[in-house]
Amino acid sequence: MNDLYGYDAAMAGNGAVRIAGVDEAGRGPLAGPVVAAAVVLNPDGPIDGVNDSKKLTAARRDALYGRIIIGAKAYGVGISPPEEIDAINILQATFLAMKRALAEMEGGGGDAKPYDLLLIDGNQYVPGIPREIQRVVVGGDAKSASVAAASILAKVTRDRIMEEYHVQYPQYGFDKHKGYGTKYHQEMIIRHGLCAIHRRTFCENIVMRTDFLGDLG
Repeated sequence: MNDLYGYDAAMAGNGAVRIAGVDEAGRGPLAGPVVAAAVVLNPDGPIDGVNDSKKLTAARRDALYGRIIIGAKAYGVGISPPEEIDAINILQATFLAMKRALAEMEGGGGDAKPYDLLLIDGNQYVPGIPREIQRVVVGGDAKSASVAAASILAKVTRDRIMEEYHVQYPQYGFDKHKGYGTKYHQEMIIRHGLCAIHRRTFCENIVMRTDFLGDLG
């Protein structure tokens, strides 16, 4: 925890700058949305255990999700659905989800932003946002507390969405693989075809192995 908060403190310049971490979950799956989150943590109230969401158990992520929601100075979540991903590609959809997360954190926009600097996980600047207030951080969810917190909010939000979709489309096992391209998921696509939340552009090679697209409703 100390190292991650220390990274943010160093980036903030001894507290002079308000840091917002931005991260996403779900760029790679064959189904479901991509979800982004933005978080401004309270440096005076560090949350023990905040770390890269991939290094945490599902139970630990769920517990930290509640603590982040309560303890953060500001946060927002943005979603880009499968049809949007197919229409504009996953990279552009991820940028849109990040912008939506920031807009939610800002209360719908305007000049009263709760941050001075964005730490963006990865190596891509978000278009449409001034470069001077962005820093890209490769592996940021393992370096920065605020990016790690964003990764947790994004991951938990997306997992919960996919668990809800499992109720609607139980034949695919979304509650287990969350839409990722596991062997089981691909076999279920071949058996049942695509459902409404599959990303068509991600599933083209799999669909070629089946004779139908299944129930699109």
